[in-house]
Amino acid sequence: MDFLFDFLTNFLGQLQSPTLGFLIGGIVVACLGSRLAIPDPAYKFIVFMLLMKVGLTGGQGIRESNLAQILLPALFAVLIGILIVFIGRYTLCKLPNVKTEDGIATAGLFGAVSGSTLAAALTLLETQSISYEPWAAALYPFMDIPALVTAIVLASIHTRKQRDTAGEYPSSRQEYLSKQRGTAVKRVKIWPIIKESLQGSALSALLLGLVLGLLTKPESVYQSFYEPLFRGLLSVLMLVMGMEAAARIKELRQVGQWYALYGFVAPLLHGFIAFGFGMIAHYATNFSLGGVVILAVIAASSSDISGPPTLRAGIPSANPSAYIGASTAVGTPVAIALGIPLFIGLARALGGG
Repeated sequence: MDFLFDFLTNFLGQLQSPTLGFLIGGIVVACLGSRLAIPDPAYKFIVFMLLMKVGLTGGQGIRESNLAQILLPALFAVLIGILIVFIGRYTLCKLPNVKTEDGIATAGLFGAVSGSTLAAALTLLETQSISYEPWAAALYPFMDIPALVTAIVLASIHTRKQRDTAGEYPSSRQEYLSKQRGTAVKRVKIWPIIKESLQGSALSALLLGLVLGLLTKPESVYQSFYEPLFRGLLSVLMLVMGMEAAARIKELRQVGQWYALYGFVAPLLHGFIAFGFGMIAHYATNFSLGGVVILAVIAASSSDISGPPTLRAGIPSANPSAYIGASTAVGTPVAIALGIPLFIGLARALGGG
C-alpha cells in the first residue's frame, strides 16, 4: 500500500510538474491546430544547454568518485542497451504486418537514450531530495552507442540474408568466390557507426560537458549559468516534444497498432529490467537507489535527438514514421509520465524512504 500511495503521489506530482505539464500542453496546442513553433536553432541550443549541464554534473562527479564503483553500472548499461534491441528483434519483429527492418530500427531507438527524459528524471530526483551519484548521468553513452550499433548490425545481417535467399545462386566456383569477396567488402563496419553516434549533437554536447567537468573546474559558471537556466529550458523542450508527439500520431496510425502497443509496453519493461540490474549493482557496489532510478529511466527512454539521424543513415530501408512515431508519440510520454514516478516509488519502497 505504501508503494502504491507513493507511486500515485509521484504520478500526480508529475501531472502538475512543469516537465509533464508542458509536454501535455504542447500536445494540446498541436491538436488544436495552433501555428505555434519554436525555431529549430532555438531548439538545438536548448538541447545543447541541457546536455552540457548534465555532462558537467557527471564530469565533476567522476572527478570526485572511485572509478571502481562506476565499472559495474557501466557494464550493465552496455548489456541493457544490447538486450533491449534483441528483445525487440524477437518480439516486435515477429508481429503481423511489422517489417523486420522497421522493427529493428524501433528497438534500436528504444535501446538508445533520450537526453530530455534523463534531464526530466534528474530534475524530479533533485526536487524530491533523492540522492544519486553525479556520474550516473554519464551512463548515457554506455547504453546509447551499443544499442544503435546492435540495431544497425542486426538490420544489415537481415538484409544480407534476404539477398542470399532471393534465388541468386552461383553457377560456378569462380562466381561463388567472387560473391564471397563482394560480401566481405559489404560487411558492417562498427567504427563508422560509433563515430556517427559520437559525432551526433546530443552525445557530443554530453561528452564535451563530461570532459570539461572532469578536467577543468567549472563550478563558478556551472552555479551561475547552467544550474539556474536548467529547469526553464527543460520546460520549453517538453513543449516542443509535445508538439512533435502530436504531429507523429497520424504517422503512427499509418504503420499499425503494434507500434503503439510496443511504444506503451517497452519503456516499462526495459525500465524494470534495468532496475533489476541496478539493484544488483546496489548490493554489490553500494550504487545508490537514486542511481538505480537513473539507470531504469535511461533504459525506459527512447532517443529523440541522436538516434533518428543515426538510424536513418544506418538502416535506410526502415520507415522513420514507424520508429520515430512509436518513440515520440507513445514511448516518451509513457517514460516520463509513468516510468519516472514508478521507478522513484519503487526505489523509495525498497529503501524504506
